[in-house]
Amino acid sequence: MKLDKQELLRVLRTEGDNDTAEKVEARLPDEIDTDRDGDALSEVGLDRTQLMAKLAGGGFGSSLTP
Repeated sequence: MKLDKQELLRVLRTEGDNDTAEKVEARLPDEIDTDRDGDALSEVGLDRTQLMAKLAGGGFGSSLTP
């Protein structure tokens, strides 16, 4: 799944997770591919399950592409 880094940053900051947002901003590309960037996501403390939970909560709007 692909998502926009700015949208992920917005959701993380809205949730008050500024530490993770800073790590995402520094280490991940503008377009995040959960398959390609899985290791980098794990390094910043996120995994595919957590991202799916955020998606289920409606946090990402329409910026996702399969």
